[in-house]
Amino acid sequence: MIKIEHVALYCQDLEGMRSFYEKYFGCQSNEKYINEKKGFASYFLQFSEGSRLEIMTKTGMEQGMPNRLEYMGLTHLAISVGSKEKVDGLTEELRKDGYEVIGECRTTGDGYYESVVADPEGNRIEITI
Repeated sequence: MIKIEHVALYCQDLEGMRSFYEKYFGCQSNEKYINEKKGFASYFLQFSEGSRLEIMTKTGMEQGMPNRLEYMGLTHLAISVGSKEKVDGLTEELRKDGYEVIGECRTTGDGYYESVVADPEGNRIEITI
């Protein structure tokens, strides 16, 4: 079987990002990995259906990643929540909690029901059935 094992995102606020994905998407986090020599730290966040998101940070991330090629390319992360009602409800919960809704709940031209929100660091999250 061929599958995507995980997707990785660099971030500035590692703990804030971990809390966001745990609270709103029910992720379970592993223990923090720290590589002192490289100034690197990460968590793997496990979704209930088996896929994982690796969130990572490096010393100096508060100024942005100096080597853009190290993280360029991710457009969005699509997360399935199981139903239209859950898409609607989670979108409203995120809006109420102050997160930016970039795309309102809708059925797209290719048949997906989704909304698009920004996580705490501005990454686009498609919330879909």
